[in-house]
Amino acid sequence: MSGNMGANIRRERAQRGWSQARLAREVCRIAGVQGEPVGRQEVSRWETGKRTPREWLPSIAAALGVPVDALTAPQATPQPPLPTLADYLPADDPLAPLGARAGRRVGMRQVDDLQQRVHGLRLADDVLAGGDLIRPALRELRSAVKLYREGGHTSEVGRELLGRVGELAQIAGWIASDAGQHGEAEQIYRLGLSAARQAEDDTLAGNLAGSLAYQLTNMGRLVDGIQLARAALEVAGPDAPAKARALYLDRVAWAHAKTGQVQPAIRALGEACEALSQDSKGSESPAYLYWVDSGELQVMEARVYTELRRPLRAVPLLQDVLSRYDATHTRELALYLSWLAVALSDANEPEEAATVAERVISLSADVASERTAERVRIVLTRLEEFRDVPDVRALLDGAA
Repeated sequence: MSGNMGANIRRERAQRGWSQARLAREVCRIAGVQGEPVGRQEVSRWETGKRTPREWLPSIAAALGVPVDALTAPQATPQPPLPTLADYLPADDPLAPLGARAGRRVGMRQVDDLQQRVHGLRLADDVLAGGDLIRPALRELRSAVKLYREGGHTSEVGRELLGRVGELAQIAGWIASDAGQHGEAEQIYRLGLSAARQAEDDTLAGNLAGSLAYQLTNMGRLVDGIQLARAALEVAGPDAPAKARALYLDRVAWAHAKTGQVQPAIRALGEACEALSQDSKGSESPAYLYWVDSGELQVMEARVYTELRRPLRAVPLLQDVLSRYDATHTRELALYLSWLAVALSDANEPEEAATVAERVISLSADVASERTAERVRIVLTRLEEFRDVPDVRALLDGAA
């Protein structure tokens, strides 16, 4: 029971973004005791199960704003392992139609319905994380592939179905990557690339290639990331919609920034802004690029400058975006704040960085996203050099 209790205390504390020292102070305040009979080390013993709170338990619950039962209850049974692409698709070529065995007739009505389901999944990804969405995403991908393989349809409808499969693969790959399933994400992206090529949709192929390039870059496969980001831009071509070119150029900028190539990264950022400025000149962008706007480009610009250790440029950009960002998009908010925390550290503002980092940890506590978890680790690592600053030390000790 003590192990469960310790895990429950740690979970409730993390959800509030409190350090162990903060919880200790709150417990003493609630209990009305003088001095600090409970300190950070005592909280650490509770959370690791080395000591049971006993008489302090009501005060801990009151400090955290939860009933005592919430701290003593057994932890929920962990969910089964996340599914993989192989669990959902046939072992042979998943995009090979079944030909003579084709089933019910599929028309544009089914294509339109599938399009709405794809867009619904994208909207869900705006507010939910990969760990929450990977199961429904793979189910939707399976259904779309099955509809293409087993349904009877004209060549035009088949091409449209392939396009929707490609779009589903892009968002499902993004979701799998966010859930930490990078190998699965790469397979999903490659399935989507195959569908997009067969559908002769260069813009969609560029989106899938750019998404995969972004993942490869973030996983440290820097040469592959740059090459694929460039290829995505070339596949889309100079006549691609404005938002598409802007996004693919952003991927190029990020890949160069991760390798420390300053001028190519800054040049690609400028080209991305220039491309987006053409958006009002008649080139209609695909619906799946609804989220690409000047604010998103500003975030990428700030991230590139942060990666290049240029905080004087990064901090104002991030503060401007965050001042008007939709707080319901918890994962993105946590990610953007994490970049601000790093930029503030680089600007030698450790106290402010610690304040922002505390919010990042709080927002990330209930988000089933490997991206946010990795960003928390990066922020804490960057703050280690300021451990002698009291605010930073309290944050790091609590996170430990």
